[in-house]
Amino acid sequence: MSRIGKKPVQIPSGVTVAIEGQTVKVKGPKGELQTALVEHVVVKQEGEEIVISAVNQSKTARSAWGLSRTLVANMVVGVTDGFSKALEINGVGYRAAVQGNGLQLNLGYSHDVVFPIPSDVKIEAPKPTEIVVSGIDKQRVGQVAAEIRDWRRPEPYKGKGIKYADEYIFRKEGKKK
Repeated sequence: MSRIGKKPVQIPSGVTVAIEGQTVKVKGPKGELQTALVEHVVVKQEGEEIVISAVNQSKTARSAWGLSRTLVANMVVGVTDGFSKALEINGVGYRAAVQGNGLQLNLGYSHDVVFPIPSDVKIEAPKPTEIVVSGIDKQRVGQVAAEIRDWRRPEPYKGKGIKYADEYIFRKEGKKK
């Protein structure tokens, strides 16, 4: 049995949930999200909570049970509080700035990298060495942060590059004479 799937998702005040077949729509103060769940789970709204259960005890149904509950819970959190991911830039001359609808990155290349900001995500650069990606969809926030990080991944010798704020870079010693 799925321990995560057994927990009902609490619906806070100010959030409306509409269930149409396998499609779950969540609307809140920050926006609206929807997702289509697989046919191996059953979604029901009971009062102020959403209950998700597996159709049967097959391996695919049990594995989709916890995932479906987590997707719905992330939608509820996204429309109420939102998600954000912080990135740090380390390196001499490396910096970031938001210009227009693009994120301009100076990362030691012969040219500046201009990353177009998607419409469903908000990107801020409070300092030249910090980037904050925020939005209501957890998957999109993480994907955009990963795409920004891919322009210059942190290297293990000096730690130069773009890393997540909570990421630890395993450092190597380097050459000896």
